[in-house]
Amino acid sequence: MTHEYWRERQVRDATKLSRSTRWRLESQGKFPRRRQLSANAVGWLRSEVEAWVVSREPVCGRRS
Repeated sequence: MTHEYWRERQVRDATKLSRSTRWRLESQGKFPRRRQLSANAVGWLRSEVEAWVVSREPVCGRRS
């Protein structure tokens, strides 16, 4: 099974969160962790980011 990795731009576009916000959430264990792809590149598993986005979507009719 192959994994698809997203780079910074794709993750930013999918989450609408800044790099620093995602870093903070990641350090708190509230966002998928980045993977070292090479000496100078990191990426996130697409499936983990997509699952995180879905988990954050508001449920219609739910009140805060």
